[in-house]
Amino acid sequence: MERTLILLKPDAVQRGLVGQTLARFEQKGLKIVALKLMKISPELAAKHYEQHRERKFYPGLVKFMTSSPVVALALEGIDAIKICRNLMGATFGADAAAGTIRGDFGVSRSFNLVHGSDSPEAAVRELALFFPEGIVGYDYAAYGWIYDPVEELKK
Repeated sequence: MERTLILLKPDAVQRGLVGQTLARFEQKGLKIVALKLMKISPELAAKHYEQHRERKFYPGLVKFMTSSPVVALALEGIDAIKICRNLMGATFGADAAAGTIRGDFGVSRSFNLVHGSDSPEAAVRELALFFPEGIVGYDYAAYGWIYDPVEELKK
């Protein structure tokens, strides 16, 4: 199983899209292993987005991400990162396909509703930043109805 960080950004929270967005991940079959509503501190935002520090959009990004609460999620599933990124859609809402989170709810180049880890290495780093207390392990009964163990073992 793969894990990924998802952040429902301030615009998703302020627009009342948390439930609908979370439902898309759950309905796809991803297991929630951590979830919290939080305000991101400037220090956490700086650490999370450190690779963008020299880019001109960095100050605005940090200001935006610290402007209002976010919902941080740790999700788990086979190919979780790929699945989440497909569900999110292209970075800019106007470019995102209908049926994706950004395609259905977004139009802005700045406010794109959701962040998702882009690689297993990024997921490990980001999950440690947002969930230093760890995640919740539990048996997820739905896996028996989501994954065909015979087919999944062939991969």
